[in-house]
Amino acid sequence: MKEVIVNVNNFENEVLKSETPVLVDFWATWCGPCQMLAPTVSAIAEKYDGKVKVCKVDIDENIPLAEKYGIEVIPTLVVFDGGKEKTRNMGLMTAAEIEKML
Repeated sequence: MKEVIVNVNNFENEVLKSETPVLVDFWATWCGPCQMLAPTVSAIAEKYDGKVKVCKVDIDENIPLAEKYGIEVIPTLVVFDGGKEKTRNMGLMTAAEIEKML
């Protein structure tokens, strides 16, 4: 499964109401580390297809979401489960580090 593009309009349905855990990648197009992390996030989406939903939020296009979740550094990965934040990590991460979050 490919990552789901999430915005202020569908965040609640795609993330908070998801029946599976959700990994949310808060990123921006101008962010070098975000671009470097993107293939790893895509690989996680493929590996955990059906078990974990992977969503991407462009913070420049979704400032209210970035503010609501206190995103000050990108990339930031946040795991939601049952509509609640379970864990978060900031900066460039390896696939193994992301898998530990899950």
